[in-house]
Amino acid sequence: MPDQLRCYSPVDGNQYVQRSYCSDEELSASLELAKEAQRKWQAVPLAERLKLLQGVLTYFNEHRDLIAEQISWQMGRPSRYADGEINGLLERGRYMLSIAEQSLADIQPPSPPDTEHYIELTPVGLVLTVAPWNYPLLTTVNSVIPALAAGNAVILKPSAQTPLTGEHFQRACAQAGLPGGLLQCVHLRHEQTNKLLSEAKVDFACFTGSVAAGAEFEKSAAGQFIGLGLELGGKDPAYVREDLNAEQLKEAAEALADGAFFNSGQSCCGIERIYVANSQFEAFCEHFAAEVKSLKLGVPTLSETTLGPVVKTSAANWVRKQINEAVAQGAKAWISSNDYPLDDGEGVYLAPQVLTNVNHNMSVMSEESFGPVVGIMPVDSDQQAIELMNDSDYGLTASIWTRDVAAAKLIGKQIETGTVFLNRCDYLDPALAWTGVKQTGRGISLSTLGYAQLTQAKSFHLRLG
Repeated sequence: MPDQLRCYSPVDGNQYVQRSYCSDEELSASLELAKEAQRKWQAVPLAERLKLLQGVLTYFNEHRDLIAEQISWQMGRPSRYADGEINGLLERGRYMLSIAEQSLADIQPPSPPDTEHYIELTPVGLVLTVAPWNYPLLTTVNSVIPALAAGNAVILKPSAQTPLTGEHFQRACAQAGLPGGLLQCVHLRHEQTNKLLSEAKVDFACFTGSVAAGAEFEKSAAGQFIGLGLELGGKDPAYVREDLNAEQLKEAAEALADGAFFNSGQSCCGIERIYVANSQFEAFCEHFAAEVKSLKLGVPTLSETTLGPVVKTSAANWVRKQINEAVAQGAKAWISSNDYPLDDGEGVYLAPQVLTNVNHNMSVMSEESFGPVVGIMPVDSDQQAIELMNDSDYGLTASIWTRDVAAAKLIGKQIETGTVFLNRCDYLDPALAWTGVKQTGRGISLSTLGYAQLTQAKSFHLRLG
C-alpha cells in the first residue's frame, strides 16, 4: 500500500505534488483537535465568526495568481480560465456569509398563552468534506464556508489530483485567525475515509464525485445515522425550441458550446446532450460545430489555449470509446481529430467532438461522458423533448432556450432535474438550492436551505409562570 500521495500533471505527465498520507494515529489526533476547536468555535458569537470567515475569503483573493497556476498544473484547465474559479469561490462564499444571520436565526412560531417556544439551529459538530478535482475550490466552498459559519469544525479531504487546493483552505483559516484545528486538510486513503463514516467519527459528510463512489460512501455510513450530502453524476440536457430567431439561435449555439466544452467537458453540470426543434436543427448544428471548431486544443499554460487536456488517459479513452461506438452505430462526427495534432489517439489531449444521428441506445447519450463530446438530436415537439430529457438516470440541471417564458416554466415543471435554466446553462446561483434528483444524489448546498443540512434543530418548549 503506497504511503505517498502523488499527483501527476496532465499538462506534461510529470509528478507535480507529493505528500505523505495521514497515518491512522495522525488522523485520530486531528479528529480530537477538531472536536475541541469546534466546542470553542460554537461559543463564538455569530457576528464574530462571520467577520473571521471574511478573512478566509480574503486569503484566496490575495493568492489568486498562485492558486490559479497550481490548478492548471494539477488538473489541466487552461490558465486563462483558472482565475475564474477563484471569482466563483468569492461570489459563493460572500453570499453564504451574507445570509448566515437570517439562515441561522431561531425559528419562532406564535406561542400559546404562558408559553415560549422556538427552534434553535445548532451546529451538527464535525463535518467531513470530500472534494473532487474538476472544480476543487467551488465544490469545497459550497460546504466549508456555511459549515464553519454555522459553528461546525471541518475535516477537508481534497482530491489526490488537486491536493494543494485543500492546503490553501487550511492556510486561509490560519491566516484569518480561526482556532487551530477548526479546519484541517488531511490526505487520506479511501479506506480511511470510509472508516470515518463506518465508525461515525464525523457527524455529517459532504461528497462530490461519481455515482459508484457515492454508493460506496452511503454503504460505509449505513447504520450510523450520519447525515450525507451527495453530489454525483450528471448527463445534463438542453432543449432549443423553434421560436428562436436567427440571431438568438446563433447565440444559443455559442453559449451551449461553452457549456458543453468548458473545462474540457469535465463538469457535473456541463451540457452533454442537446435536443433541437426540427425546423432549427440544421442551422443550429452548423453554428454549434463552427463554435466548437474555434476551440484551440493545447498546453493549458499557453494563453491561446481554450481547450486543455482531460485529467487522465483513462478518462480520455472512455470518451474515445463512446465516440467510436456511436460512429460505428451510424452517428455522424462533425469534427476530424486530424485537425488537432496534440490528439494522438492515446493520451490526455483529446479533440472535441460533435455527434448527430445519435439515439439513446448509444452510450454517448445515456452514460456520463465527462469529456469534450456532445450529441445532438432533432425533436418534433415539446413533449418529445421532455421525454428525452427525462430519459436519464441523472437529474442535475436542464437548459431551455426559447423566447416563451411561460412555455419554459411549464416545461421546467415537467423535467426531472434539480435546476432549470432559461437561455443560459452551466452556472450556480448561490441564492438557489444546488441539488439533484435520481442518481445525481441527495442533499442541498448553497442558498438558505444549504444551512439546514449543516445544523441540527433543537426545540425549546418553555412553560412560563
